[in-house]
This record gives sequence, structure tokens and C-alpha cells, in this order.
Amino acid sequence: MGDLSVFAIVLLVFAAVFVFKAIRIVPQQEVWILERLGKFQSSLQAGLHFVIPFVDVIRYRHSLKEIVLDIPAQVCITRDNVSVGIDGVLFFRVVDPIKASYGISDYIQAVVQLAQTTLRSEIGKIDLDRSFEERDKINAAVIMAIDQATEPWGVKVLRYELKSIQPPKDVLDAMEKQMRAEREKRANILTSEADRDSKINRAEGLKQETIKGSEADKQKQINEAEGKAQAILAVANATAEGLRQVASAMNGPGGEAAAKLKIAEEYVKQFGQVAYDARAIIVPANVGDPTSVISTAMAVMEGVRLNETPKGRA
Repeated sequence: MGDLSVFAIVLLVFAAVFVFKAIRIVPQQEVWILERLGKFQSSLQAGLHFVIPFVDVIRYRHSLKEIVLDIPAQVCITRDNVSVGIDGVLFFRVVDPIKASYGISDYIQAVVQLAQTTLRSEIGKIDLDRSFEERDKINAAVIMAIDQATEPWGVKVLRYELKSIQPPKDVLDAMEKQMRAEREKRANILTSEADRDSKINRAEGLKQETIKGSEADKQKQINEAEGKAQAILAVANATAEGLRQVASAMNGPGGEAAAKLKIAEEYVKQFGQVAYDARAIIVPANVGDPTSVISTAMAVMEGVRLNETPKGRA
């Protein structure tokens, strides 16, 4: 009876262990590779699965999530023979768990080594200065090379990014001096261009000022000339009008007598001024005979009047 109870207990324990070994729960975003008697049987997706204990074995467990892999720093030599330390970050994921299990022994180590060797090859194709400028090109080249090589492994490379590029200290010092010289050169160029533009603007301003000044002087002279011409014309018109009125008055009744009186007055006035000026030494011969002077003046006026008379009149 005692042996029977022990056997029952052992059987119960074995059944519990069997059931425990037979039930497998695969988490989300994971795939388990099942082998039966050392041979691939199936890939278990997320969920509940039953296996045969002691016959079926979960050989590999793969995560389908995107994996971030840090690529260790390494020394690369550029095309211009400068040694630089470069490290990076690789992003990939498993797309075929069966290939990842049986296509290569350790796909993570293989991806790391492939990324390093590809990076060394790409860095050796370019100069140091361009390595800072062509990060995107280097990243794309590494991704393309790794992706082609990892396809038989069931691994898909998504992105590769360079983390840092560390040249030697002497090269950094030389690059710093070069950058400082470039900045000073650009500053000098900008200063000279600003000075040139300033001089051009000042010269243009002086030019415009000179042009405006000359135009103003020209307009001033034109205005003054027009004013003088108008003044002369006004004086000439007034003189002509006065002469016409004098002629008209002389042709009227008492005009001749008035003219004689006016000439006599002007004669006496001018003779008084000549007599008053001590510097005058010329005296007319008939100074004592005003009547003869007036007669002479009237004869001249009569001659002028006759010359102005139209030929058709008597």
C-alpha cells in the first residue's frame, strides 16, 4: 500500500512536470525556434503553444523589435593618410527568424564586424575634410553594404549613424587655425565690401548733389536771363510808347511850342550841371544863344518826322 502511494505521488509529479514542459507561451514580438530530436520543427509565434516534453526543444529565441547596436570606436585612415577614431550606431531587426537561427552562428557579432570593415573602406575613399561634410553619404554606403551581406542571415539593417569623428590633436589644431583664417578672410572680405559699397554710395550721393546743383544753377541763370530780357523788353516798350506819345503830342495843337519849352528846360538843366562840375572844360560855342540851340534841335526833330512820313502822303 505504501509503495503504491509513493508510485502515485511520483506519477503525479511526473504528470505535473510533463504538463509544465508541454505548455509554452511566446511573448508578443518574439519568435521561438522549435527543434524536435535535434531537427527544425517549426517557428512559434506569439501566443500559447503545446510541445512534446523531452522531445521538442526551444533552441532559439528571437526578438522582432528594432535593435540598437553600438559599434565600437575604431581607427580609420582617410585617403590623405590621416588616422581618425570613428564610432557609430546601427539599427536593425530580425525579419526571418529561421535564417537568423541557421544562416549564421552569431548575427550580432557578424553585423558589428561588417559595419566596422565597411566603414574603414568608405573612410579610406575620402579626405578628412570631406568626412565631416559627407556623413549622410558614408551612412548610406555602410547601410547598402551591410544590407546586401545580411540578407542571407534574415537580418534587415534600417539605419546607420556616425556618432563621432576624432582626428589627432595636431590635426585638430591645424584645422582650427585653418577655420580661424577662413573666418578672418570672410570678415575682411565683408569689411572691404561694406567699405566699397559705402564709398560707392557716397560717390553716387555727391554725383547726384552735383547734378542737382548744376541743374539749379542752370535754372537760376535761365530765370535771371528771362527776367532781364523781360525787363529790357518792358523798358523798350515803355520807351517806344513814350516816344509815340511825344510824337503824337507834337503833331497836335501847341505841340511844337511844348517841345521847344522842354528842350529849353533840358538845355538849361544840363548846362547848369556842366557849369557846376569843375572838371568839365568843354563849353559849347553858342552857349550864350539858347534860341539857336533850340532851333537846331527842332530842325533835327523835323527831319526825323519827315523821314518817318509815308511816301504816299504830301
